[in-house]
Amino acid sequence: MLPEFTKGIIRENPLFVQLLGVCPALATTSSLTNALGMGAAFTAVLIGSNLIISALKKFIPANIRIPAYIVVIASLVTVTEMLMNAYVPAIYESLGIFIPLIVVNCIILGRAEAFASKNGLWLSFQDAVGMGIGFTLALSAIGACREFFGAGTLLGHAVALPGTQPVLLLILPAGAFLTMGLLFGALNYIKARREVNHGQ
Repeated sequence: MLPEFTKGIIRENPLFVQLLGVCPALATTSSLTNALGMGAAFTAVLIGSNLIISALKKFIPANIRIPAYIVVIASLVTVTEMLMNAYVPAIYESLGIFIPLIVVNCIILGRAEAFASKNGLWLSFQDAVGMGIGFTLALSAIGACREFFGAGTLLGHAVALPGTQPVLLLILPAGAFLTMGLLFGALNYIKARREVNHGQ
C-alpha cells in the first residue's frame, strides 16, 4: 500500500478531516456533476503544481517561494480553465468564478509548502493524487446527497421514488451547510464509535 496516496483519501481527507476547501465545497456541490467537475479540475491543478514545485524546489529561493508557488498554481488554473471552457462548457459555465478561485485554494498551496517542496516527484505525485481523490470523493458525497434529496435526480437523471417530494432547501445555498453539517456529524459519530470499540 502507498501511504502517501491513501492518507489523503480517508485519514487526512482535506475536507472532512482537515476542514480545508470548505468554500468550493459549499458553492459547487448543488449537483453531483458540478462536484465531479470541480474535483477533477482541483485534482489536475494539484497534481501539476506538486510535480512542478517538487522538480523546481532546489531552484526556488526561500524568500520568494510562496509567490513562486502562486505563479505556478495560477498558470495551471488558467490552462485548466481554458480546457474546461473548450471541452466541457456546460460544467465550466456552471462552476463559474470558482474555477479561477482554485488559485487561492488553501489545500493546493498547503500541499506545495508542506509536502512538494520537501519531497521527490514520486511521493509528491502520490500525495497529490490521494488528496485530489479524497477531495473529489468528499465533494461528490455532498453533491450526491444534495441533488438526490433536493431535486430527486443524480447526474441529471430522475431517480426519486414515485410519490416522494424533493426537499428543495437542499439545493439552495443553505442546503450546502445543512448537508455538510450532517455528513460531518455522521463521520464524527462513526469515528467516536470506532475509538470506543478499540478502547474496549
